[in-house]
Amino acid sequence: MTGLERLGPFFPGSRIGMLLLHGLAGTPSEMKNVAKKLNAYGFTVLCPLLAGHCATEKELVATTWQDWAASATSALEALSPHTDAVFVGGLSAGAVLSLHLALQTPESIRGLALYSTTLRWDGWSITKLRFLLPLWLRLPVIGRRYRFREVHPYGIMNEKLRRRIHARMQEGNAVEAGLIATPGVSLRELWRLVDKVKKRLHEISLPSLLVHARNDDIADLRNALYVLNRLGGPAELMLLDRSYHMITVDQERDKVGDATALYCAARLSDAEKAELARAASRELPAAMPAESIGKSAGKRRGAFAAFHGPKREPALRPGPRRGAVAGLGDTSPRTLPDGPAQA
Repeated sequence: MTGLERLGPFFPGSRIGMLLLHGLAGTPSEMKNVAKKLNAYGFTVLCPLLAGHCATEKELVATTWQDWAASATSALEALSPHTDAVFVGGLSAGAVLSLHLALQTPESIRGLALYSTTLRWDGWSITKLRFLLPLWLRLPVIGRRYRFREVHPYGIMNEKLRRRIHARMQEGNAVEAGLIATPGVSLRELWRLVDKVKKRLHEISLPSLLVHARNDDIADLRNALYVLNRLGGPAELMLLDRSYHMITVDQERDKVGDATALYCAARLSDAEKAELARAASRELPAAMPAESIGKSAGKRRGAFAAFHGPKREPALRPGPRRGAVAGLGDTSPRTLPDGPAQA
């Protein structure tokens, strides 16, 4: 035992590490499927619990983005002595925290994996009145009372998995499922972090893999393109066609794990690759499926950039919205079953 288990789900492997950060009001369980995939390829993976999460709303509201960032930094510092190379990845708000961590300690990180990067809440399920939310959150009373509640399709394209997740969300178990509603105060904190990171994207020179659903219901593809074209280092974009926002949980989660493992392994020395293989229970795939490889995206060129033509309409449309700012926020499904999704 290394003591890393107290920080969150931990999967020991080789001396090649991966730190995976969950989303706002979420849970480390969001990252467990990808973590297990990476661990099978030999990575040592830690999914830390961010400050204030998996507890009560009162405890989350009592934390700031600096507290969440401190959790990520502490986890990186705890993992680093057990590894020779560390990669950092995150989902949604976790991707933004990963970028912030890269700005703070670039010398400690080999590369980034950014899943469903969320700078703005402009996906197809989000109301057109979302522009009103910043104003609402600045109001003394309304700002503190506002809550973003999960709405259909909960970031999940797979219907059977979506029903399971929704059922667990309704149980109200914050440890397993996170909070069913995200406080407006916490959303405002996240936006402060986003503003700081956006201004300094050009300073990040680490190699970065971005993975985004073409039909993300929470964060439009423009979020990933914005980051892709402003990072100061090499960056690759892979698009997914059979997932919504929660790509680490949805029906292409294995593809996310494979792409991450391949991308990170390509940035290792021969000796480090041998170390990774020594701890692996399976061999890395030779390459990503052909349908995941395409032409360059924006300014960047790379084998993972996957554009196959014009964006398709979402396969699933949300129901009617209630209220002027319904459907706004960074939240993501909170219960992440370990078993395979049924397509």
